[in-house]
Amino acid sequence: MARHGKKYQEAAKLLDRQKAYDPLEALDLVKKTATARFDETVEVAVKLGVDPRHADQQVRGAVVLPHGTGKERKVLVFAKGDAAKDAEEAGADYVGAEDLVEKIQGGWLDFDVAIASPEVMGMVGRLGRILGPRGLMPNPKSGTVTPEVGRAVREAKAGKIEYRVDRAGIVHSPIGRVSFEPARLLENLQVLIDALVKAKPAAAKGQYMRGVALATTMGPGIKVNVQKLLR
Repeated sequence: MARHGKKYQEAAKLLDRQKAYDPLEALDLVKKTATARFDETVEVAVKLGVDPRHADQQVRGAVVLPHGTGKERKVLVFAKGDAAKDAEEAGADYVGAEDLVEKIQGGWLDFDVAIASPEVMGMVGRLGRILGPRGLMPNPKSGTVTPEVGRAVREAKAGKIEYRVDRAGIVHSPIGRVSFEPARLLENLQVLIDALVKAKPAAAKGQYMRGVALATTMGPGIKVNVQKLLR
């Protein structure tokens, strides 16, 4: 069993582990339990009532957080011609086609988001084994395979995040930084929860939103009253 450090243990004493806190109260506690010397990420874990083993119970998508994640994201775009020009004008960090495919095949992965125009997906598909396991493979469901690459770049830069349920039925996502005001973190959290509710699979039965917990990069988990987030 892993042992936590003294700072973690002191932070944990501020919490009632049996209590599900109101969202804003939980976010206030998140800030108080942040002990690292860097600006920690605030993360949320949402337990859903789905069985991800079944294709019709997958939950996956993307949403733009109104206040972003607090992290500068390097955006790569696979595109040619006018689409490549649109990507460059929108602020993409890297734009190309065959040259980028070759570079990635050589081991380069210095980017956070990959976007592709549909006409180049034939060559991008060769990178599936490299980008797929890292969550970087462009996908139409998350809006990263699109003819509107300029718009996709702007959204990624503005704080668009992708979410996907894992094998345990949990969605993990950043919602900002400890330096954010609690009200802004709450807005980001609410937008994500609303998106997950809208993404509920028709095949999901029983209670869908089963649990929500918040934590910083180095801090303890804080339970949130799920009902206060549903609207």
